[in-house]
Amino acid sequence: MISGFIAKKGLMTSIFTEDGKRIAVTKLIAAPLKVTQIKTTDKDGYSAVQIAYGSKKRVAKAVSSKISKLKLDITPKGFKEFNLMPDQVAELGKEISVDSVFSVGDTVKVTGITKGHGFAGVIKRHGFHRQPVSGGQSDRVRAPGSIGAQTPGKVLKGKKMPGHFGNVQKSILNLKIVSINVDNSEITLSGSAPGSYNSWVVISKA
Repeated sequence: MISGFIAKKGLMTSIFTEDGKRIAVTKLIAAPLKVTQIKTTDKDGYSAVQIAYGSKKRVAKAVSSKISKLKLDITPKGFKEFNLMPDQVAELGKEISVDSVFSVGDTVKVTGITKGHGFAGVIKRHGFHRQPVSGGQSDRVRAPGSIGAQTPGKVLKGKKMPGHFGNVQKSILNLKIVSINVDNSEITLSGSAPGSYNSWVVISKA
């Protein structure tokens, strides 16, 4: 139907495969998505399907007027656009379930906002090793050390330094869909997905 799906990240756990191998998996809550707008090349300049996901209490006035026109039973948290797969037709107001987009064994890409860690040093941010404790530098063991020579006399762009860690968009590639439970609106992926618990992630076909 559409090129991807948006889901809420759940807990991580581990399961055993049929051949007895233990793998780490991430559970995602993939509730059905409702089509709110169909964009065409003639009218909008490109073709896409806009869907509504999640729920929240308060929205902007422009969004509330759109919700009243669509006659949605809940106030969605947001809207997301996906490409429509070839030879498929989308209907306004129709619900799209996760099993109509993906199947067990598919390889997918998961995109989300990583956990924020605030301001962090080079050991936590970049995995630097500590400096020697001996030599009279007991208070500099977690410092980055030298950041360059006298020439060119500036900090080169891209230098690994202390700074803001996390809270950026990141994509994890080549994750496998282990199981799909339509009754509980749950999808299980192999490996870990970016983001914190209850954060929203976008699943797209690799």
